[in-house]
Amino acid sequence: MHSIGKIIKKYFFVIILVITLIAIQANCELALPSYTSNIVNVGIQQSGIEKAIPEYLSVTIYNKIKAFLTTDNKNLMEQNYLLTAKGDLKEDYYKLKEIDEKTEEDLEKALIQPLAIIYYLENGAIDVKTLGFSSLSEMYSALSYLDDATKTKMLNEKIGEEESLLKQVSLNMIKMEYDALGVNVNNMQMDYIITTGLKMLAIALLAAIVTIVASFFSSRIGAFFARDLRKKIAEQVMTYSHKEFEEISTASLITRTTNDVTQIQNLLVMSLRMLVFAPIMGIGAIIKVHGNSLSWIIVSIVLLIILLVIVVFSFVTPKFKIVQKLIDKLNLISREFITGIPVIRAFSNEKYEEKKFDEANTNLMRLSLFLNKITSVLMPLMNLIMNVACILIIWYGAKRIDFGTLQVGDLIAFITYTIHIIMSFLVLSMFSIMLPRGIVSLKRIAEVLNKESVIQEKKQTIPFVKDLKGTIEFKNVFFRYADAKENVLENISFKVEAGSTVAFIGSTGSGKSTLINLIPRFSDVTYGEILVDGVNIKDASLSDLRARIGYVPQKGILFSGTIKSNIALGVKKISQEDLEMAMDISCAKEFIKTKEKGVDSPISQGGTNVSGGQRQRLAIARAIAKKPEIYIFDDSFSALDYKTDARVRKLLNKHTKGSTKLIVAQRVSTIMNADKIIVLDEGKIVDMGTHDELLKTCKIYQEIAHSQLKEVA
Repeated sequence: MHSIGKIIKKYFFVIILVITLIAIQANCELALPSYTSNIVNVGIQQSGIEKAIPEYLSVTIYNKIKAFLTTDNKNLMEQNYLLTAKGDLKEDYYKLKEIDEKTEEDLEKALIQPLAIIYYLENGAIDVKTLGFSSLSEMYSALSYLDDATKTKMLNEKIGEEESLLKQVSLNMIKMEYDALGVNVNNMQMDYIITTGLKMLAIALLAAIVTIVASFFSSRIGAFFARDLRKKIAEQVMTYSHKEFEEISTASLITRTTNDVTQIQNLLVMSLRMLVFAPIMGIGAIIKVHGNSLSWIIVSIVLLIILLVIVVFSFVTPKFKIVQKLIDKLNLISREFITGIPVIRAFSNEKYEEKKFDEANTNLMRLSLFLNKITSVLMPLMNLIMNVACILIIWYGAKRIDFGTLQVGDLIAFITYTIHIIMSFLVLSMFSIMLPRGIVSLKRIAEVLNKESVIQEKKQTIPFVKDLKGTIEFKNVFFRYADAKENVLENISFKVEAGSTVAFIGSTGSGKSTLINLIPRFSDVTYGEILVDGVNIKDASLSDLRARIGYVPQKGILFSGTIKSNIALGVKKISQEDLEMAMDISCAKEFIKTKEKGVDSPISQGGTNVSGGQRQRLAIARAIAKKPEIYIFDDSFSALDYKTDARVRKLLNKHTKGSTKLIVAQRVSTIMNADKIIVLDEGKIVDMGTHDELLKTCKIYQEIAHSQLKEVA
């Protein structure tokens, strides 16, 4: 996990930028319902009048309001209104001065009840007799003699409605007053609606811009993270020995590098986009509707969604682990099926392989269908919950509108915020389904990155001795594969002088390839030590050790590219002279000339567009082009015909006299001219010497040589 964390840390500042942009987007979207509510409530219902503070008041209404005010509120009103000549209006009026927010708040609090009671009195909603007066004129005359406490008590007794209804009544009074004075209310209304609409457009445009930018950067973070993670996996796999490849199969490594990385990439992008956005939207919407009498609907819906997510989560989490293992199995069968097609066809085994593939494919399909069915239930259930919530809100909201305790715009905003809350939980629920699969993939990749190779390089390495170029010595070497009970090699001791040719021969399974693969440290010895140029290979730098070796495996492996790129694989920059030399010695030049593009001719993946012998000659040319101190030929000449085999060996001896050559072979004719031949049997050295010496002293070598020489003859 630490390695994955280090990769994410590279993009820390970009991630912070994305989170900031998403927070801006969420706040923009949370602001829009409030503006919609204002357009309905203020723009349409209140004709653009926002506050219960009239900007214009006739002298008559001004005096009536003062009659209801306490001494302090009366002084506040007189300080903030100025008597103005009628101008474009029908009569002289009092105009509101420019005031600050605190004064505005105090003035609205002072005027809201007097405006409401005047509206009720003017429209006959309150009978003046209920206030203890015979007429309005008597009431207004009497009010001037009442003390502040009596006025306040009378207002509270007769005007005791909720603040929202009280404000609505006072706004109706202001509108009625504007009409009486000749103020153009329609213009005020249109100005408010247009101004608020333009603000909404600006906020929506800002939200769109930050959404696009956030999506762009989150996608780039996901793509670059996936690239770096795959690179890290590839680098780690490059360090693996045979033991690690046995523990994690090639098919599984392919799945982890492709499918698992994609799962984590999707999870990262989803986390950046939705895991940040959804909580902000959900919490923000809850804050917006907090305190509303319909909030109990939101609480009920949220609890229901949480319960639903927990149930779904408990079903899908264990299954995702199985999904990735089934993908591993499908990849394994696919690789075997594709690489083994010639053998399958030769033995008419197509039906069996098809059945095996179909079984693995069907198992994956069934489990995927099960998971898709479970997860697909979420969306319709969420839609059902959302629609039920909207119905409940409209049902109870309509009653409150009818009672005058809720405005239409507030109901619209409440429904919008409810949808935001439900959608936020829907996104989180979808994320909760992706999360288990992402965590499984994360653990699988962490396993690859945390698995250290048994082939480790020491922190302090010893340089090779320059005077001993090409010397190799085995000292009491034992080797056993991991978890094996028996040794593959036992008590192997011999020395190879610089510039000499040493061959290894023996029956199949005698340990020839295992022995020479210990030299470049593809595996480490169990006991004993191997010295190259006088240094224990465990104490040397791996890169320095392998730089001294030109390795040709049993099976010539080529990579997609060109003939030239394959020959120059171990050389940073190859000269034309060295390229020609490598092709000449390996006898590859004769078939390269027949190709239209020569050394620039394409090589397909695995070298499938060239024959086995041509592939092997190019592999030999690759080792020669490196000009190493030590050549290792692991049964590399068996794919060549006798004539080409003899010619290649002759040219090698001629042009690589200063280099040490180790040859594993099955043919006696390939090694009979070697300086030393080591005969192996069941992992032990049974004899060593020249061809002539072994023919006299070694029974196993005699049997091999006589059977082959007779066959050749």
